[in-house]
Amino acid sequence: MKVEVLGSGCKKCNTLAELVAERAQALQLEIELEKVSDMATILEYGVMSTPAIVINGEVKVSGGAPTAAEIDALLQSH
Repeated sequence: MKVEVLGSGCKKCNTLAELVAERAQALQLEIELEKVSDMATILEYGVMSTPAIVINGEVKVSGGAPTAAEIDALLQSH
């Protein structure tokens, strides 16, 4: 599963990427995690507010950081 965390590289975006990695490991899920900070790429997804989470090319969360439980649900649904 490919998971992208979109953001400018701010503390909130970096923290979200770390949390996604931690939750995937806790759930024993193999993911390919990529942090995307290129604004052109972010806009291609139609994301206007970061941080955002994209799973397998589909925007799942935009404009805020979900809780650990919400991340678990997102990861387990794929």
